[in-house]
Amino acid sequence: MENVLIITPKTKVLQLIEAYPQLEAVLIGYVPAFKKLQNPVLRKTVARIATLQQAAAIGNVKIEDLINKLRSEIGQDLFNQKENSMYNTEKPAWFDESLIAAGLDARPMLAAGEHPVNQVIADLKILEQGKIYKLVAPFLPAPLIDKAVSLNFDHWVTKQDDDSFIIYFSSK
Repeated sequence: MENVLIITPKTKVLQLIEAYPQLEAVLIGYVPAFKKLQNPVLRKTVARIATLQQAAAIGNVKIEDLINKLRSEIGQDLFNQKENSMYNTEKPAWFDESLIAAGLDARPMLAAGEHPVNQVIADLKILEQGKIYKLVAPFLPAPLIDKAVSLNFDHWVTKQDDDSFIIYFSSK
């Protein structure tokens, strides 16, 4: 039986490695942070919901490069997409440091193996209109940003010198 999954930015990581098990090593080689996918718990949770678009953002690689690397391994046509980042990296008009009302440094939670998504979403839901939430993370938390955007929050992503990220959220 031939696999017919066409690899796109919206392909879920778990879908990809179930359809093409040989691509797991390619993915890990291209985005070393994905070595964690060998952990059965992360495989059942993160890999099931994370898309390749999010994976590329987490790994700080261009989505088209990642897709084309995976596609070339299995003989699919190459992907061509104009450079189009899903995440806002330009300082928005709504940003004013004095409006930061809450925040979380997710690095200690993540280092302890905990996921900050539920905490951040709960915090955002009670964030006062017009105020800003500041999140610090050791990598780009693409699924969390996507979730906040789906809840009608704007965001701004900045990368720090130590390779951590600060993501500011504001309700629309």
